[in-house]
Amino acid sequence: MDVLNVAKHGNSVLLLAGLAVAVLMIISLLALFMYWRQRSMIDKLQQELQRTVQAGRAQLETEVLLRTVQLTELTHHLQTAREDERHRLARNLHDDLGALLTSAKLDAARIKSRLADRAPEALELLAHLVSTLNSGIALGRSIIEDLRPSALSNLGLVATLEILTREFAENSGVEVHCALEPVELEVSAELMVYRLVQEAITNITKYARAQHVWVRLATDNGQVEVSVRDDGVGFDASVQPRSAYGLVGMRFRVEAEGGTLALVSAPGQGTLIQVKLTPVCGRHDRRNNTRPS
Repeated sequence: MDVLNVAKHGNSVLLLAGLAVAVLMIISLLALFMYWRQRSMIDKLQQELQRTVQAGRAQLETEVLLRTVQLTELTHHLQTAREDERHRLARNLHDDLGALLTSAKLDAARIKSRLADRAPEALELLAHLVSTLNSGIALGRSIIEDLRPSALSNLGLVATLEILTREFAENSGVEVHCALEPVELEVSAELMVYRLVQEAITNITKYARAQHVWVRLATDNGQVEVSVRDDGVGFDASVQPRSAYGLVGMRFRVEAEGGTLALVSAPGQGTLIQVKLTPVCGRHDRRNNTRPS
């Protein structure tokens, strides 16, 4: 009897052990299933989140591109309107103010001839008046040229840049080295190049403390290249300066003409501004005042 009871007890223990193992296996399988299910849900959520982020990024890039295009077009429109306004002011100054000053100068000359014998003491005052009128006429011409350079339409871009750089060298004492070749550009692009060089040498006068400036205009590898380089103090190009609006405006004006602008500078290493533009062939040739056949 004792042996039989021990055998029954042993079978019961084995049965319970088997049931425990089965229960543990079932629990493990359930835990594994829950883990797999949770992992699948997490993967789906991550994929959905990634798709949402990618869609948002694509939309943001599209909006940034659209805003950039709109800003470029706005810059081009504002620049065109600004140049049109300058042209109008230059024409008014030339036609109205120039005519008034010239007429006043002629009247002063007539008065001087009539008072030569009658009032010699007035001759000195008239001479001073004529000198003042001549200074006013010269100032008016300078303002007109600054508003709308007549040399650009009469002599071309190369001659206009030569005049600009020569006057800059005479007024500033900076030695300017020019390498200017005739190029084919749209009229608006020529005006943009002139303004860019003008602004660049103005910045050199204000900030660079340079001794030498190199201005280059040429066609290289099918593109028109314009560059202004100086040996001044330079600056850290990786740091955005507070007064960077001039450079930003310059970049947008170049991009509005379909070009690219590169700026290279470092402290003590001077500054290089380089622009690349697409040339336009078959344009009116100002040098012989004829159109190519």
